[in-house]
Amino acid sequence: MSNWTFLSNHAHTLILLCEDPDLRMRDIAERVDITERAVQRIVHDLVEEGYLTVSKEGRRNHYNPNLSATLRHPLEAGVTIEQFLKGVRIDGVP
Repeated sequence: MSNWTFLSNHAHTLILLCEDPDLRMRDIAERVDITERAVQRIVHDLVEEGYLTVSKEGRRNHYNPNLSATLRHPLEAGVTIEQFLKGVRIDGVP
């Protein structure tokens, strides 16, 4: 049996941060089953493209999702993050 999935690590990371904006990189890495360094790159990508903003709360980061941002691929053009989350999770939209 192969180990591919329908959603990318970027999608998994975004879903987790939408559910819990205070998750640590270590916790995301464990749940997505990737390295912390990979999570750092993904979060950087998501921030650079406007899907997340980061604010400091004490020594921790708080991630604010941009639910009105649209997906990047032409097949999903016009689908917002909020619509995507509603489609993949019953409880996925904060």
